[in-house]
Amino acid sequence: MKDNYDFSQGKRGAVQPIPSNQTKLTILIDNDLLEWFGEQVDEAGGGDYLTLINEALRDYVEKSKHQDNKKEIKSA
Repeated sequence: MKDNYDFSQGKRGAVQPIPSNQTKLTILIDNDLLEWFGEQVDEAGGGDYLTLINEALRDYVEKSKHQDNKKEIKSA
């Protein structure tokens, strides 16, 4: 380990830029849900639990849209 480090060329902010189609968000999530997603990542041999949560939310939204479409067809 060095005695001194030169941060004169350092930049503040996120190390990785956020993709334009995503928003940085802080949420509270129940521990048991977070543990479950973490277990899924471990069982798959690695990955990102945030991606799994995003996929689960997207699946839920798509199924909800499908259900809403069925309701509209039945009521017509």
